[in-house]
Amino acid sequence: TKRCTSEPGAGSRVGAALARCILFLDTVEPAQTTPGKKNAFALLFKTGALTKLHIFGKWHSIPRKQVTYGDAGLTYTYSGVTFSPKPWIPVLDRIRDRLHLDTGHSFNFVLINRYKDGRDHIGEHRDDERELVPGSPIASVSFGASRDFIFRHCASRGKAPSCRIEPVRLLLEHGSLLLMNFPTNRYWTHSLPSRKKVLAPRINLTFRKVQAL
Repeated sequence: TKRCTSEPGAGSRVGAALARCILFLDTVEPAQTTPGKKNAFALLFKTGALTKLHIFGKWHSIPRKQVTYGDAGLTYTYSGVTFSPKPWIPVLDRIRDRLHLDTGHSFNFVLINRYKDGRDHIGEHRDDERELVPGSPIASVSFGASRDFIFRHCASRGKAPSCRIEPVRLLLEHGSLLLMNFPTNRYWTHSLPSRKKVLAPRINLTFRKVQAL
């Protein structure tokens, strides 16, 4: 198992914030799958549906498919859409158990995004929804095509940024786990930009700790 941290500006508050974002490679799904059994990618590939989000007063189709699973009674709302999760299925239970073993954290909700190829993407955002348990981490698990994942500090965005902080790029590979600890989402946005040369699909699972409101 490889473990690395990305930390621009070591010793600064900025560096300390992103140092809490830890990348574990090849910890979730072994390279070899038991003969006769489908791996997580194959089991989850057909999941998801087209979703529309409410952004700046208009409804927009998003360039990916989404589905949620979680404990009964929970909901999760962002960009004008409220998700009521489906019941847990065995493959997600296995991944969730592995996450608890590797990280020591427990999760009760997962948002799954399916990207059919490199044209599907997600723009810059922070996960700051009020349903998230304060101070809880988000565990991002990737299957399929390797894709660039970009962190950008909030103070460096816009036409007149208050400071200059270089973006941080991570390559999220098949079977990798990205653990975003608090307060990463307070200071940094993250995105998965388009990569037209990527022809293969990717599935991403973001496990969260959600509270009922």
